Amino acid sequence: MATLTVRIPDDKHLRLKELAESQGISVNKLIEELSTVALVEFDTHTRFKLISARGDVAEGLSILDKLDSIEL
Repeated sequence: MATLTVRIPDDKHLRLKELAESQGISVNKLIEELSTVALVEFDTHTRFKLISARGDVAEGLSILDKLDSIEL
């Protein structure tokens, strides 16, 4: 496991702490969960670009439909 140090303004840290507390988790766990969401989005975008580069329109539209159905 690695350590990541991030410098953010105090007010943003306080808001993240409040968000984590409202979900009953630590700030560390919150950041881990947010990074997972960001990586899934990145992987999905990368996959979409690869599929669209192959010219498979139906597959690309299918992925867009799946993205549209995700509630954030």
